[in-house]
Amino acid sequence: MEAPAQEGSSFKAGAMAQASGGSPESHDAQLPPPPQPEDEEGQGEGLVELHTSFRELFTFFCTNATIHGAIRLVCSSQNRLKTASWGLLFLGALGALDWQFGLLFEQYWSYPVIMTVSVHSERKLFPSVTLCDMNPHRPSSVRHHLQALDRFARENIRSLYKFNFSEDGDVPFADDQGPRPAFYLDHSVRLQRLSHPGGQSRVGFRLCNSTGGDCFYRAFSSGVTAAQEWYRFHYVSILALLPAAHEDSHQSHGGHFVFSCQFDGRDCQARHFQTFHHPTYGSCYTFNGVWAAQRPGITHGISLVLRTEQQDHLPLLSTEAGIKVMIHERDHTPFLEHQGFSIRPGTETTIGIREDEVRRLGSPYSHCTHGVEGVGGQLLYNASYTLQACLVSCFQQLMVETCSCGYYFYPLPAGAQYCSYSRHPAWGHCFYRLYRDLGTHRLPCASRCPRSCRESSYKLSAGTSRWPSSKSAHPEGWEEQWPQRGFCVQDWILAVLGKPGRRSSSQSKSPSPSLRSNMAKVNIFYQELNYRTVEETPVYSVPELLSAMGSLWSLWFGSSVLSVLELLELLLDAVALTLLLGCRRLRRTQGSQTGAATVASHAKPEASQLPTDCRNDVNHLGGPAGLFSHAASGSCGRNLC
Repeated sequence: MEAPAQEGSSFKAGAMAQASGGSPESHDAQLPPPPQPEDEEGQGEGLVELHTSFRELFTFFCTNATIHGAIRLVCSSQNRLKTASWGLLFLGALGALDWQFGLLFEQYWSYPVIMTVSVHSERKLFPSVTLCDMNPHRPSSVRHHLQALDRFARENIRSLYKFNFSEDGDVPFADDQGPRPAFYLDHSVRLQRLSHPGGQSRVGFRLCNSTGGDCFYRAFSSGVTAAQEWYRFHYVSILALLPAAHEDSHQSHGGHFVFSCQFDGRDCQARHFQTFHHPTYGSCYTFNGVWAAQRPGITHGISLVLRTEQQDHLPLLSTEAGIKVMIHERDHTPFLEHQGFSIRPGTETTIGIREDEVRRLGSPYSHCTHGVEGVGGQLLYNASYTLQACLVSCFQQLMVETCSCGYYFYPLPAGAQYCSYSRHPAWGHCFYRLYRDLGTHRLPCASRCPRSCRESSYKLSAGTSRWPSSKSAHPEGWEEQWPQRGFCVQDWILAVLGKPGRRSSSQSKSPSPSLRSNMAKVNIFYQELNYRTVEETPVYSVPELLSAMGSLWSLWFGSSVLSVLELLELLLDAVALTLLLGCRRLRRTQGSQTGAATVASHAKPEASQLPTDCRNDVNHLGGPAGLFSHAASGSCGRNLC
């Protein structure tokens, strides 16, 4: 209690005064007034109190902390071996926890994902279907240039393989009334037989730069492939002369490539189709009807009867005959040369669809994009973003920057023009060099074009059958019932499709294959409305990371989040105690220097004139007990610094 201490101090002061020859009453004016008593509730307790030493702080923490093993560090103070052993165990557990935390955060910052597969069942919009007649046309304004190319091609093949073509001559065409673009056929680019070490013979053609100092051979082991690539090189140079908006390919078959179309029993309309021209596959139609698949099955899909044409064919450009089909997402550009499949004429092809949807998380878990944002270049196609469209756009832009012209098969950037050796004599040398760099991943297109974060892929299963069938051509009893008719069911079907099927009696037993080679029937439908979703899920989300950290903490220390707060409190108390001790030492140093400077000019007051508590503070200034004393009172005991 403070009151007895104060009475004892007054008593001692009075005794000293009497010993010196004076009375206590004569010194009352020199003593400070006694402090007022504090309330019992707050007596001896400050608002903020710290321990007087680090040892006391550590002992208090180990005694009261909820961390397992901490109390073992102080309860066995008489057994130093046990204290040291538990100290090593505690430090080892802390080190193992830090190591495992490091591994955990390393995995978290690598942003790993797992693929989650789920199955959904709901109505889906029918995908887009693109069909091409695989009959590249001859534009009327450049037909004479293409005829000259055909004659040059026959000359090259005759010189290589000694093959004599039939002397049918060129098919006459109606003269085009429009202006004919100026063009010269570069006869220096010829097919050549190349010999390589080892006796392997190859066929190719030579391309040089504008100065002729750098040349290389575009060589192939197959003569057919070499002839097609050589023909394509000249063919592109001719088509580059056409206007950008030129389009007359859909008139080559009278606009009846799609002879009939039905979806879910309803007739298709012209507005459900979009038309465009492919330089290799000819006239193309894309079905974009906004219809949802109600039920699975053939009768609830799309059924098309197609009529192909092989007239005015370019045999060296495409050796295929039939129909090119591709099923893709709506509003996506079809790349039939990469993802399309062929349908044979004279057959009925049934294609079943199963859909898979892929959903990626995006940054920082994976490198993908939700659209054109984040793409290092302009998308040249007026459609939704796809990886293939981005790669083609990137290559075309590099082509324009490097070769000063664009490749005819791809869209053009603004202000550019297509390559033709009439305007750009060395474009082939530049193009094939750049195309080779694209194949060897030397171009930056792969890094500029991320994958789409959300895309659908279609798994197809197809089956074919002969159509019209031979049985329908000659059913049993047909000739006995209608001997005067002289035609069969197949003839009637062909006649309805626009091909008269009247045949002589000598042909009635064996149907002509030429009638069948221009027709095909295609059925496309959903096999099931269930579709799979393959979705990326982070391995460590924030709640899972905290859960893993809590599991490791409990494994090594058996405590909770509040125990972590206890450690935080220990650190804060240690920092505050360090600052206060440093402040006391600094004040003590400054006080000693100031006292040495003024001791000669000022008389030092006698110790008997100070209160007992202040004398104790002076004697023990800077010691651990001078920070916060639970029994100290007044201004002397609360002066920290």
